Amino acid sequence: MTATVTSVTSVTAFAAAAAAEAAYVSPPPMLLGSIPTGAGADVHVYQDADGSLSSTCTGCGEYAWTLRVTPEFAQEHAAACLRPPRRRAA
Repeated sequence: MTATVTSVTSVTAFAAAAAAEAAYVSPPPMLLGSIPTGAGADVHVYQDADGSLSSTCTGCGEYAWTLRVTPEFAQEHAAACLRPPRRRAA
């Protein structure tokens, strides 16, 4: 039978590295702009820390995400969405 000995130092270092990784929180996405829809809502376009883009519509609530660094996908949605802005919860 073979025994494996792990030092307390290596276990502590591993635990510290795992805790640091678990504690990492990516920065919030940066608002690049808003595109108005025909019904008075807005499509907000964001850029994430990794360079990807995402958008949310204040009318229908659609969320979209793309790796392409171009806002055309949000412009297409803004042109097509016919829902007025949703009411905010009080």
